[in-house]
Amino acid sequence: MKNIKEHTEQIKAEAKRLGFFSCGVSEARFLHEEALHLEKWLSSGKNGTMSYMENHFDKRLNPQLLVNGAKSVISVLFPYFKGELQKDPEAPVISKYAYGNDYHTVIKQKLTLLLKFIKQNIGDINGRAFTDSAPVMDKKWAELSGIAWRGKNSNMVTLQGSYFFIGELIIDAELEYDQSINSYCGNCTKCIDACPTAAIVEPYVIDSRKCISYLTIEYKNSIPDEMIGKFKNRVFGCDICQDVCPHNRKPLFSNESAFYPNSMITDLTKKEWYEITEPVFKEIFKNSAVKRTKFTGFKRNLDFLKQ
Repeated sequence: MKNIKEHTEQIKAEAKRLGFFSCGVSEARFLHEEALHLEKWLSSGKNGTMSYMENHFDKRLNPQLLVNGAKSVISVLFPYFKGELQKDPEAPVISKYAYGNDYHTVIKQKLTLLLKFIKQNIGDINGRAFTDSAPVMDKKWAELSGIAWRGKNSNMVTLQGSYFFIGELIIDAELEYDQSINSYCGNCTKCIDACPTAAIVEPYVIDSRKCISYLTIEYKNSIPDEMIGKFKNRVFGCDICQDVCPHNRKPLFSNESAFYPNSMITDLTKKEWYEITEPVFKEIFKNSAVKRTKFTGFKRNLDFLKQ
């Protein structure tokens, strides 16, 4: 047990050194409590056109199907907000997480370094790193590891706010497990009340088909007419439910240089946004998560805002 405690402390210290502001550990087990919730959410069609959410159902719930002999899930949080916003208040708005470099690459690299540290300092351990790139219930693991609680907007929240990315290492070594923490949402419904499309259909439940983030990123068809005038100038992602959260009044700012806002993005005027061409789009967003929409999707979103 002494080695388990020491190993856990070593991992958490290294995670902090790498820039993760929180690190917790939970037992790698089948998520029985999530199975019914996920099945109900999918069967009601709230995943919209994200049919991939229906794939690998068992893998989403059982980490041992992702890493053979998995015993521990190490969950980490990494802040991304630098405190800066887009300069032109009338310009189309993109989510703050997309101001800098694509988080998939940045966080995956740091998790890979953490896994390398574990192998070098603890032993011949098998594991994999994940950050929103595989069938992993990252929110649930973050909750079980005690590093965040689920807000009523279904985002994970901490006392330092919710502008952060979640990542995991699933490894085949036993560690000291943490306990879930209490929710500090109380009776607050600011996120629900602020959602302009009523996508938070009940506390903790999102109907993706109404979500601005889904409609501007994941959805590939024409945006439904009933959404005209409801996007609050959002062109990629949303952030509205996060921006009104009391825990984001004084959020934890990121020190990561890769997430420093790209001035080519934040300095664009409203006029420049609407005149953007495909070559300019590719140059400005080559390192940003915005490139996921491709130019055709981004142009569709801009045209939708004009209606």
